[in-house]
Amino acid sequence: MEWRDTGILLATRRHGETSLILDVFTPERGRHSGVLRGGTSRKMAPHLQPGAQLDLSWRARLEDHMGAFTVEPQRSRAAQALGDRLALAGLNAVVALLRFCLPERVPHPDLYTFSEQLLDLLDQPDLWPLAYLRWEMALLEEMGFALDLSCCAVTGRTEGLVYVSPKSGRAVTAEGAGNWVHHLLPLPEVMLGRGAADNPEVATALGTTGYFLEHRLAPQMGDKPVPEARARLIERIRQRG
Repeated sequence: MEWRDTGILLATRRHGETSLILDVFTPERGRHSGVLRGGTSRKMAPHLQPGAQLDLSWRARLEDHMGAFTVEPQRSRAAQALGDRLALAGLNAVVALLRFCLPERVPHPDLYTFSEQLLDLLDQPDLWPLAYLRWEMALLEEMGFALDLSCCAVTGRTEGLVYVSPKSGRAVTAEGAGNWVHHLLPLPEVMLGRGAADNPEVATALGTTGYFLEHRLAPQMGDKPVPEARARLIERIRQRG
């Protein structure tokens, strides 16, 4: 068995004295692992940082074997991330969440494209928090937990949407909330594609999407905790004000 694809490096771990096991996300093969022989060498190791874009060839005797990679680095995103704490926190959050939620060997081409575009914005800190929020909403949708913010779940109105139901993921107006208002999640305008999209509002919105990551998606992942890297990113966004 053999295939070739591009991919985003999510993580590495040592395998023997000189090899690494790569965990990558590709458009056609999804999240995939394989052994890279000589991956710890001085020539190769600097190119194998999380977020790196790689040209990958994979080969195995049988399809269900782990197999082995050969790799040609396309571009590194480490330089973009290391120069800025927000960028570094963002890169770590993205790769951690992809590892957290993606099943192995299941293609998610749209999410891959969105992820690649997001990581290419790491050197634009003014744009990145909002882009990350939109990516996280897309991630929830891709995993089967899309938020329906088109109209109020109670009244059907499309204006005055200010809450999200934690049960259904649907938008709710103040009128529709009634006595349940204290049980609902905030719906900042930035989640509706409106408003100033400043960092405090993005952080509030990530509190809402985080509820669904923790209480809807995580139980489907065997109740694994949402990666701490995400909380560190939100703290960086709040610090930027």
